[in-house]
Amino acid sequence: MTANLNIIGLAREVYKGLPTTLCAGCGHNSITNHLIKALFEYGVEPHRLAKMSGIGCSSKTPAYFVEQAHGFNGLHGRMPSAATGAKLANRDLVVLGISGDGDTASIGLGQYCHMIRRNLDCTYIIENNGCYGLTKGQFSATADVGSTQKGGKANEYATIDACGLAIELGATFVARSFSGDGKQLVPLLQAAFSHRGTAILDVISPCVTFNDHEGSTKSYSYVKDHDVVLHTADYIAGGKEVSVDYQPGEVRDVEFDDGSHVLLRKLDVDYDPTDSIGAARTIHESRARGELVTGLLFVDTKERDLCERERLSRTPLAALDEETLRISHDEWERLMERS
Repeated sequence: MTANLNIIGLAREVYKGLPTTLCAGCGHNSITNHLIKALFEYGVEPHRLAKMSGIGCSSKTPAYFVEQAHGFNGLHGRMPSAATGAKLANRDLVVLGISGDGDTASIGLGQYCHMIRRNLDCTYIIENNGCYGLTKGQFSATADVGSTQKGGKANEYATIDACGLAIELGATFVARSFSGDGKQLVPLLQAAFSHRGTAILDVISPCVTFNDHEGSTKSYSYVKDHDVVLHTADYIAGGKEVSVDYQPGEVRDVEFDDGSHVLLRKLDVDYDPTDSIGAARTIHESRARGELVTGLLFVDTKERDLCERERLSRTPLAALDEETLRISHDEWERLMERS
């Protein structure tokens, strides 16, 4: 790898995509930039990359990196099914799923759980902002109890912790990071690429613009009540990217433009990511302190992935010809005799 080319001889420009249409300062854009860096440095071949997504702000992200890769935008919450089909058809693909907290923890929760249960070989990124950015900022299922919207309304419903749930379900790689901490996120992404099995990356990604609430004159319900039939037009002021740099074991209070903040605790160097009980305890204890713990929470390198469990051919199914796939008449007769 040189200053201009990676280990497979490609320039960083190859890993870029279309210009973003997300809001200025959106944490999702930061994640995209970290993805470009991670994929470039890791040396992923664009034609082997399959970018999968569902519906939401997060699901627009695949358009913004590696334009020459394969891409599929599925139904809301159904991305894991499409990712499973792609991987089973061609196990040589590097499957990268981009989802959001709504796409994952609400409508897609069932698919999320079964993807983890099957240990599908893929990297699954949750761009987690705790709200529905496309629909004016309602609380999502990952919003913390007691957190408030700009209008002051507090969330009264229990949090679904995507990392804690993944560990409970037996996930083999679980990590959490912050969109503004590229120093931590980039190596975590590269570790996820190299992991054989489902790698969950929950990335806290602030929504800098849409945090509307019931009673706002710019909300859909207000417009409908006042017989306005056209869509509302909003002025979106640009925000600034929030970045942090802190040491293992350190706690950092990160404040955003709107006055809200999060407490991030980076895992210490002596933390054991192979202890699932310890990982769950760490998540619960940090939440009780009002902190979001970041780093590699749990990893299991011994569990077989879905393709291994199903004893699929090392040759991708998509590359097998009809003659190879079709069993002979004698083989069919023997199969019928056994059944």
